Amino acid sequence: MKKVLIIVTNHATLGETDQANGTYAPELTHALSELLDAGFDYDIASIKGGQAPLYGTDIEGDAVNAKILADDDFLNRVNNTIPVSQINGDSYDAIFYPGGFGLLSDLATNEDFAKISAKHYEDGGIVAAVCHGPGALLPITLSNGEKLLASKSVTGFTREEEIDFGTINDIPFLLEESLARGAARYSKVQPWQELVIVDDRVITGQNPTSAHGVGKAIVDLLK
Repeated sequence: MKKVLIIVTNHATLGETDQANGTYAPELTHALSELLDAGFDYDIASIKGGQAPLYGTDIEGDAVNAKILADDDFLNRVNNTIPVSQINGDSYDAIFYPGGFGLLSDLATNEDFAKISAKHYEDGGIVAAVCHGPGALLPITLSNGEKLLASKSVTGFTREEEIDFGTINDIPFLLEESLARGAARYSKVQPWQELVIVDDRVITGQNPTSAHGVGKAIVDLLK
């Protein structure tokens, strides 16, 4: 059975504000739905372990989100995430970073998960991320000293979408600018439209609308 490591943030607020945040639930649940439909297994991990903060858990009309958030097995995993110190990247076929503003404050600079992801990729594994998730790809450095994204085409949450969402003044850094500077190519479409880019074994999605497409791309590459 194929198994995916889902890495989530421990940071529970939007930047340094007191606004509740964390991982944006629909980006986790919609991608996970694709993995589960394909018969894949998964673990959820974070830097510190323990309960992962989620937001977007009460969105009306999102049946996929509601179904997974009501599943006892999922709740057990998200409330008891595995700390990075206990993770062996060799146990997984893909690594997935769902988005949410929280990870801009921890995973975007975390070297422990970056090293695990670098080895995983160099050993033939898949690294995927959606929305703000690509922020966690920024610190990944390969064994030759080059950044993973230096040769990759990627996408991620845009400046326009930050403005629309009202977060442009509170985020720790602007993801679009960091990806445009750090990746070989950064692309985007109109705000809130779906965009998934697959470059070799690196998969990125622009925004929440792209989460199911990222999950499907993981499944397609693993099959």
